Amino acid sequence: MPRYLTVGHLLRQLQNIDPNLPVRLAINPDFPFAHYIGTEVVVRDGKAFVAEDGQEDYLPTAVSDALAWA
Repeated sequence: MPRYLTVGHLLRQLQNIDPNLPVRLAINPDFPFAHYIGTEVVVRDGKAFVAEDGQEDYLPTAVSDALAWA
C-alpha cells in the first residue's frame, strides 16, 4: 500500500464493504478520536479533499489496536 492513498486505492478498499455502514475518520493525536466525514469532495491542484465534519467520540480501543496506535 502506498504511503499516500489515491482515489483508486480507496475505492478498491471500500468496494466489498456494506455501502450502508457509517464512515468515520480516525485521527491520532495524543488521544485518538473518531470524526465524521463531510459529504463534499473538492478536487483542487490535482488532489481530492474530503472534509472532516465534527468529532464523534474517542476512537474504540479495538480500532486503535488494529491501527497499531496503542
